[in-house]
Amino acid sequence: MSTSMFNFGHLTVTERSCFGCYSHEASAGSSKLSLSYCFCLFLNGIVICYNSLKDRTSRGTSTDCFSLDVMSLYRNTVWFLTGIHQFTRKGYEAAATHFEPQDLNVSVVGRSFMITGANSGIGKATAMAIAKRGGTVHMVCRNSDKAEEAREDIIHESGNTEVHVHILDMSETGKVWEFGEAFKMQYPSLNVLINNAGCMVHKRELTTEGLEKNFATNTMGTYILTQTLIPLLEKSRDPRVITVSSGGMLVQKLRVDDLQSEKAHFDGVMAYAQNKRQQVVLTRQWAKANPNIHFSVMHPGWVDTPAVASSMPQFHKMMGDRLRSVEQGADTVVWLALCRASARSRSGQFFQDRCPIPAHLRLAWTRSSAEAIQSFMSQLETLAKDILSKAEEEHRSMSSFRPQYD
Repeated sequence: MSTSMFNFGHLTVTERSCFGCYSHEASAGSSKLSLSYCFCLFLNGIVICYNSLKDRTSRGTSTDCFSLDVMSLYRNTVWFLTGIHQFTRKGYEAAATHFEPQDLNVSVVGRSFMITGANSGIGKATAMAIAKRGGTVHMVCRNSDKAEEAREDIIHESGNTEVHVHILDMSETGKVWEFGEAFKMQYPSLNVLINNAGCMVHKRELTTEGLEKNFATNTMGTYILTQTLIPLLEKSRDPRVITVSSGGMLVQKLRVDDLQSEKAHFDGVMAYAQNKRQQVVLTRQWAKANPNIHFSVMHPGWVDTPAVASSMPQFHKMMGDRLRSVEQGADTVVWLALCRASARSRSGQFFQDRCPIPAHLRLAWTRSSAEAIQSFMSQLETLAKDILSKAEEEHRSMSSFRPQYD
């Protein structure tokens, strides 16, 4: 993340770039966010980049970093201006005028849905919407107390008692595999998997398995759970997999040489955005490899959730009531999970407000080659094999253990 000072006459603004989220503090004048303000940031950014180029040229140093700075500025500016129009509450309300009212007037009695991260925010809102329509809900949550409280709320409001809690930390990838295997043994079918759980850790930390925490939760846990449950999904009627990504991934190109953010200065927001790009790539590859399952990935918009408030407090405070409600953020997830029309769309697409949209900003240089994508998938497969091997070895050692009694 970078910090720069801009002076507009009597107004001093601090700009802090968080994958394109411009937060600011004004020493005078209004702090109201506006498009003209954003345009001023963009123009001043060009001046800074121009001065950077002159400085590098005069010193005879490389201009490669300058090119990256310009592209990053371009991506962030376009992303933010797009977000102000589309990702906010008003953006949702505008898009909703084109929704088909009958799409969600459905009953899903007899269908089962697994939702990770279901005890709050978008996950809970999704679980509530599905329960109200009669679906069997499997809530996969990390915190037992919060999960049980959310389950009681859902049962009370929906009147549906087919709501089940499973305790699992998605960053513990060996246990994710164990959970998936046990679930397949216990339940005969699973119609829809919703990969919603995620985290944004701002200081680089490793799990007990040696994986960076954001990557372990957002990418590796999602990959292993989905791969493990694909055989069960394939046996079920009208199977679907929906992954909740983020529009922040639009400013990121897949980095196959640094999946776990080891090489450069660690930025938790950038790591999160990179993980979300990884999820979009994964979804497209899953769709190609599993034609009998409908895969989709979506951006919920900028949503007022506990996770956003805790992980991005400045952004949360700045946006205020411009943020979407959790129900608005969950709307496309629910539509993808329940609506018949959504299943007729091409598998593997990126959605926003019930519509497939491009997974790349125009002229942003975020597309990856087939070789890069293959490298990414191969690395995930190698990591998964290592994790599963260690988990199986631990199982064997536990099963061979016999307590000794005097």
